[in-house]
Amino acid sequence: MFEADNIREWRGHDVVDGDNHKIGTLESVYFDTGTDRPAFAAVMIGLPTRRRLVFVPVDRATVGPGYLKVNYDKSLVKDAPGIDPDGELAAEDEGALFAHYHLPYAQGSRGERRLGRR
Repeated sequence: MFEADNIREWRGHDVVDGDNHKIGTLESVYFDTGTDRPAFAAVMIGLPTRRRLVFVPVDRATVGPGYLKVNYDKSLVKDAPGIDPDGELAAEDEGALFAHYHLPYAQGSRGERRLGRR
């Protein structure tokens, strides 16, 4: 499980896959609103003129000096649903994000969002 005392300290660090291939740079973390635990990292990828944020689950992620290592292959992450760098993940896109990683998805009991950004 991804544990960091202060998540803001990890922004700007590299995100790498299990083979230590750099995926991109950690931009922010989305928390599960039901458990208040980190759920997805928003990772900046692409060339300076064509950047976008993609999302990767942080379950079983580990931290090292200057990086966050996720348990998903770089190619899978790069094909994940994404948003513009200054965008926000829309509530209606949450289900597709979970489906991309074959993770179960359910909104809150009153239809509230599952993910919140910090």
